Amino acid sequence: MTDVTTGPRSRMAAALAAGGCVAPEAEADALLEAASDGGGSIEDLVARRLAGEPLAWITGSVRFCGLRIRVDPGVFVPRPHTQAMAWRAAELLPDAGVAVDLCTGSGAVAAVMGSARPNATVLATDVDPVAVACARRNGVRAFLGDMDEPLPSSLRGHVDVVTAVVPYVPTEELHLLPRDVIANEPRRALDGGRGGTAVLMRAANVAARWLGPGGAVVLELGGDQASVMRTTLAGLGLSEIRMIRDLDGQDRAIEARRPGR
Repeated sequence: MTDVTTGPRSRMAAALAAGGCVAPEAEADALLEAASDGGGSIEDLVARRLAGEPLAWITGSVRFCGLRIRVDPGVFVPRPHTQAMAWRAAELLPDAGVAVDLCTGSGAVAAVMGSARPNATVLATDVDPVAVACARRNGVRAFLGDMDEPLPSSLRGHVDVVTAVVPYVPTEELHLLPRDVIANEPRRALDGGRGGTAVLMRAANVAARWLGPGGAVVLELGGDQASVMRTTLAGLGLSEIRMIRDLDGQDRAIEARRPGR
């Protein structure tokens, strides 16, 4: 391995580039900052990154919609392409409204909604206790449980926005993911079953149960799942179905509303 402890930042970036990192200069800066904050020696941090550990686990956080989101080891790392969905959800949430973020992970989407609408009630759920603890450290009111199981029943039919970044990678396509993602990130945060829509459909059904009149659901999706999810959402009585594009112009999420307001 290249000796990164004695050379300048450029040598550190070169080591990361040689290891396959796509943004070596930015990652070098992040690792240098982590080392200066007591996260470990530069050599150890670079070694962890070259072994495939997600950068956010090493540095302890990631920037998301202008917020610094803590990401503990073992928790799914928020992706930049999810930011468009989070911003849209925040736009849809009334100032004193109610939002529910399913499969919250680190709580990134919920944190964005809460930051944009400080007077709103934003709740989140996840089946992973490590993720729930991480989301709580990010200031999110997160509950441990499957989908809507831990939500207070008094909110049924009164939620303004339901969001979810569920596992949606088709089981048959998991092998196409980057090797470090497969080796390090939790499979249950990635595997969406055959076709990738198993958990998406569950989230859609939850939204239909909890949304109030005029409420909206925003679900992240991938590949060619838009057509299936359009049909699913329409079948649940939701309307005004539209796609949300990410910063690269790709269809990244689907939005639908419950009629009535």
